Amino acid sequence: MPIPGTKFSMLHRDTHLLVIDKPAGLAVHPGPQTPDSLEDFLDILAFDNHRLPVISHRLDRDTSGCLILARHPKAVRRVSALFEAAQIKKVYWAVLDTLPEADSGTVDAPLHKISSAEAGWRMVIDKRGKRAVTHWQVIDRAARLIEFRPETGRTHQLRVHAAAMGHPIIGDPVYGAGKGPMRLHARALTLPYDEASPLTVTAPLPLDWPSQALFSPAHQ
Repeated sequence: MPIPGTKFSMLHRDTHLLVIDKPAGLAVHPGPQTPDSLEDFLDILAFDNHRLPVISHRLDRDTSGCLILARHPKAVRRVSALFEAAQIKKVYWAVLDTLPEADSGTVDAPLHKISSAEAGWRMVIDKRGKRAVTHWQVIDRAARLIEFRPETGRTHQLRVHAAAMGHPIIGDPVYGAGKGPMRLHARALTLPYDEASPLTVTAPLPLDWPSQALFSPAHQ
């Protein structure tokens, strides 16, 4: 459901949490290159609550899809603890420039941040880095569509791991060719929510994605 006065849609809303469908191009937090951000809309996302919601995690500016905001301090602590314990399961979809021959696999490669005055910063695979594990599965070869299930949540993890496979994400300006928009989407997340059942939220693919992905049987 579109949220008036914002650039995104609501996927889930209750007294504890919001899950929005963040569009590609919108930064989560402001920075030197991103003066506009999700933080500009927190007053609207408060709705009838006297507290502003708290952004519980981040997505890269050019990544779209599911993003959690907690609506009160207890929810902030609860969601933070779930992320810390790796109990929130995330699913991402991406379009790659080419696909691997295998149908599924796992990348287990630690990530380390490097930077320079000339090139800025980026993440690289380095044994000095933090453990990073990504499980992947091809879901539509005609659409070059792949599913990532990260076991860890490192910065740029999926982007670096895709490039390390030899199949960078289409449009990735740092780890790929950077031609056109980046096609990485936080498709779904699942978190323990109550004693009855977990909460699962799914975000549809953005309408500007390649038609082969939008009309893939996997997306129906």
